[in-house]
Amino acid sequence: MKPIAHIENDLPTKFGVPRQSGLVEGLEGTIVFEPDYRNPEALRGLEGFSHVWLLWDFSEAHREGWSPTVRPPRLGGNRRMGVFATRSPFRPNPIGLSSVRITEIQPSSPRGPLIRVSGADLMDGTPILDIKPYLPFTDCHPEATGGFTEETALQPPLEVRGMEALAARLTEKQAETLRQILASDPRPHYQDDPGHTYGIAFADTDVKFRVEGRTLTVINSI
Repeated sequence: MKPIAHIENDLPTKFGVPRQSGLVEGLEGTIVFEPDYRNPEALRGLEGFSHVWLLWDFSEAHREGWSPTVRPPRLGGNRRMGVFATRSPFRPNPIGLSSVRITEIQPSSPRGPLIRVSGADLMDGTPILDIKPYLPFTDCHPEATGGFTEETALQPPLEVRGMEALAARLTEKQAETLRQILASDPRPHYQDDPGHTYGIAFADTDVKFRVEGRTLTVINSI
């Protein structure tokens, strides 16, 4: 099995990548096919779909062996769950699965066909193994239950302050996307130290911030 494509976006490191697809709809990315797969015929009919599934390689989480249990950050990192009951990157086969929205299909470019998507939870450069259309009549299950994740329902977004100077250096869309990422609280769930400074790389910018209570304050950006 070899990658057919990779994604390009504004998140060059793992820290700050949304924890699930769809959480930050404003995060845009471009799927760029590898040379062997740059055939626009492979995308014929895809224009009729609004979403696709991406199967991808947890390329930054390869390791020897595997563990039957993991510590999900969502549970504070202090409770173990079976690996197949989680979406941990540390799996027998490090394969990720994400549902993303198609924003544009560009059949022809100097780099072959491109698919622009939003809402992906992949870092820049992540290898993509396959692309499949999302089928709402079979893939959507409104009655589904969320297991142990329902114990930790999503918190309200953080209030983000101090972005004014940073926003002036980004496009309006980039600034709003970064605000959404910060508001979703990119810190590990088990960390709550108001004196700790965190850093996130976004769109060639290093952003430093602190969190106290439900308020995130940008304190520096380079």
